[in-house]
Amino acid sequence: MIQNTYIRILLLVVLFAGTASTIPRYGYKIEDVLPHNVTAYTQGFFYHDGHFYESTGQYGSSMLAQVEMSTGRVLRSHALDRRYFGEGACIFNGMIYQLTWTEKTCFIYDAATFKLLGTRRYNREGWGITTDGKELIVSDGSSVLYFLDPDTMLDKRSISVTMEGKEVGYLNELEYIEGEIWANIFMSDQIVRIDPVTGKVTGVIDLKGILPASLHRPTTDVLNGIAYDPITKSIWITGKYWPRVYKISLK
Repeated sequence: MIQNTYIRILLLVVLFAGTASTIPRYGYKIEDVLPHNVTAYTQGFFYHDGHFYESTGQYGSSMLAQVEMSTGRVLRSHALDRRYFGEGACIFNGMIYQLTWTEKTCFIYDAATFKLLGTRRYNREGWGITTDGKELIVSDGSSVLYFLDPDTMLDKRSISVTMEGKEVGYLNELEYIEGEIWANIFMSDQIVRIDPVTGKVTGVIDLKGILPASLHRPTTDVLNGIAYDPITKSIWITGKYWPRVYKISLK
C-alpha cells in the first residue's frame, strides 16, 4: 500500500508539473498574517461572521472550535469522543456539519449556540466538505466529489475531477469560492480550482514556500485549510500544526 501511495503521489507531481499544460497556474501574494493554534491538526477550516471555525483531527484530540481571528484563541469548542477522528467542516443554513474520517458519522451543530443537534450517517470516508448553498459537497481522498442532500446526507450526484483528461486524486479540504470548488491536494502545496458541473480543473495555485522554513517544527505537517469571506473576497489558508494563517491574493 505504501508503494502504491508513493507511485500515485509521483504521478500527481508529474501531472501538476506538466510544461505543456494549458491550465492557468497561479502564484500568491501574502496580504496579511494571523496567528494559528500550532496544536491544531487542521482538517476543516472556514470563515463565518468574523470568526474562523476549525475542525481538528487525531483520535483523542479531535474537536470543532470557533476561533478568534486576531489571536488564534479558541473561543468555544466541542470535543469529539476519542473514537472519532475529526475531518472537514462547513456551515449550511445555520448549522455546522463536521465529518469524521472512517466512522461515517457527521456531527451537526447549531452554529449560534454550538449545541450538538444530532448525527447523520454517510456512505464513505470523510475528508473535506463545503457547500454551494444548496447541497453539501464532500471529498473522500479520491478524484471524486459527491453532492449530498443536507437533510439526509445521501448522495444526489457526483463528479470526477480531471485535469486535461487525467484524474486528480487526493482531493482533501474544500471551499466553495465564487462558483468554483477549491480543493487542497493532500501531501502537496497545490490547490486546484474545479468547475462544479464538469469536474474539470480550471486552475492550479502553487503555495510552495508560503510557510517559511524558519517556522517549521518537527510536528509541522501539510498545507490543509481554505477559508473564504464572500463579502470582502478574502481568502485565508493554513495547514496542520501550522503557527500561521495567511491571507492571500493570486498572481
